Amino acid sequence: MPSTVRAIASLTISFGLVAIPVKLYSATVSSERISFNLLRRKDGSRLKQQYIAANDGKVVERSEMTKGYEFAKDQYVMFSPEEIKSLEDTTTHSVDIGQFVPLESVDPVYFDGTYYLSPDKGGAKPYSLLATALRTSKQCAVGRWVSRGKEHIIVIRTIDDGLAMHQLHFAAEVRSIKELGVESSPVSAAELKLAEQLIRQLAAPKFDPREYTDEFHVRVEAAIQRKVQGQEVSLATAPAPEKGNVIDLMAALKASLDARGSKAGEAVERRVPKRAAIGARKRAGR
Repeated sequence: MPSTVRAIASLTISFGLVAIPVKLYSATVSSERISFNLLRRKDGSRLKQQYIAANDGKVVERSEMTKGYEFAKDQYVMFSPEEIKSLEDTTTHSVDIGQFVPLESVDPVYFDGTYYLSPDKGGAKPYSLLATALRTSKQCAVGRWVSRGKEHIIVIRTIDDGLAMHQLHFAAEVRSIKELGVESSPVSAAELKLAEQLIRQLAAPKFDPREYTDEFHVRVEAAIQRKVQGQEVSLATAPAPEKGNVIDLMAALKASLDARGSKAGEAVERRVPKRAAIGARKRAGR
């Protein structure tokens, strides 16, 4: 069955002397996001955005606008659309792979956007070759791509039976955590042992996003439906979590383990009656 998802671009991935024609798709669904419009309170009239000049307070039409760079306080150099266009890179329909690296060596802080790739006409065989080679070598491809006048670093990796392309930030665009001046505090062996126990209790074989629901989205959708039906929306809010420093870290860790243990025990108790009944029948039959 052909896909109903619409491609946003066609690209060619250069892999050595191999050319792989692919189609580019957005990996996220923007229609799932809930957005609100600004309205006038008294009659619900939609508001229109306008730009106001700071020096005289007059409305400026788009035809009168240009772009400028502030090189000093309140001092700008202006650029015409033609000048900016001449500075931009020409959009290309090719992605040049420059190197291959382990995926875990790419810190997620650099990830900026994700796209899916599918083979275009004549690209099925080389597409499968690249995907299989990346999977068996446990590597990802790093390359460059120019889109809408801007150059991007990209990473191509395998996902299920296909390929995903991640757009990355440049190093200069990412702030170092060292700027925060985070200081390391000593941790005792006992505290570390309890923390590791808690981690083991909460550990899962792998991350499954389906286990997490956007509860805010659900609440807003329900409120919208109530409003549409002419009902009032409850203004009650959940109590905010208490803030403050943990006085006794050991006590907090132990309490966390006890809480997790009691929840696990309740789950086991719910399953015990069935098992106990089976055991009783086995003993009766001996």
